[in-house]
Amino acid sequence: MTAPKPRRAREAPTPTKSPRVVYETDLGTLWQGDCLAWLRSLPSESVDCVFADPPFNLKKIYGAGVRDDMAEAEYLAWSCEWLDECVRVLTPGGALLVFNLPRWCIEYGAHLNRAGMVFRHWIACRMPKSMPIPGRLSPSHYALLYYTKGKPRTFNVIRQPVQTCRHCGGEVKDYGGHRDKLNPAGLRLQDVFDAPEEVWEEAPFALPKGQGWSRIDEVWEDVPPVRHARYKHRDANALAPILLERCIGMSTNPGDLVIDPFCGTGTTAVAAEHLGRRWATIELGDTAPAVQRLEDHAAGLHPRWETARGIKRVSPAAMDRHRRGSVRPEPDLFAVESPAAQHGKSKKR
Repeated sequence: MTAPKPRRAREAPTPTKSPRVVYETDLGTLWQGDCLAWLRSLPSESVDCVFADPPFNLKKIYGAGVRDDMAEAEYLAWSCEWLDECVRVLTPGGALLVFNLPRWCIEYGAHLNRAGMVFRHWIACRMPKSMPIPGRLSPSHYALLYYTKGKPRTFNVIRQPVQTCRHCGGEVKDYGGHRDKLNPAGLRLQDVFDAPEEVWEEAPFALPKGQGWSRIDEVWEDVPPVRHARYKHRDANALAPILLERCIGMSTNPGDLVIDPFCGTGTTAVAAEHLGRRWATIELGDTAPAVQRLEDHAAGLHPRWETARGIKRVSPAAMDRHRRGSVRPEPDLFAVESPAAQHGKSKKR
């Protein structure tokens, strides 16, 4: 899909609680300001999917005007406020996905249960390189909550590459000896992610054509942290587009509206643009990194190292060459199975 050209970009204003537009495309709008004021301005039941990656309250640096050092009670009270607004703006059957530490997601889940939301999954995004904490097990995953407002209106099956050995290229699992009985397209994506390049990488030369993708489950093992200097604009890592592409692709269809009350470096907006979804997002602090990513995407730059595991990262020099028109845009490596393919026949929404 060719990304639409930006209609206009504006100079990012200084942090303020009055939301204002700083960038627009044919599909979406980036705002700057306070997320609660912005969410309260949105009509009820007007949004198909909400993705939220709030500050983790770990005293990290997110830029001027953004607090990440609240008292626990204050942080939870604030979280319940924006969660309630997210529930309000969702359409019946709409999806809410929240990425945070397990410590906070336990509280979020309890609040959403009381609000009448329907629990779908606790998706574990495995990060095994975490630093050990004295007196505790070493933390190894982030949590991604998946709730819907009643019965989900949309659920698309997402697939991932079959895990293969980075040394010999062979498949890691034998699937109980029934590999030949699997769907030619593979298995469902599971609900745990693991670190990608440390252990596994794609080996398409070793897989039969059409059989190199598996359906995703609740353990997502291939979401890398964003370490690329071009997009490392703050101490806290941005999310990899593969995570947002999966969340958006799973819970929405082209043309649906996706919002993100914590824009950060713009990953949700870029993923929505890439998948043809309408979007709106807001950032309290600096919006320049998000604008840069959107402009890069509009120019055809979609780094493969952010989208699939085992793919060599794109260097800053290569990205600059791409901006000058000397590098061909990378192919799309994201796979979504349509509802018709899931069930063998078309189904009306």
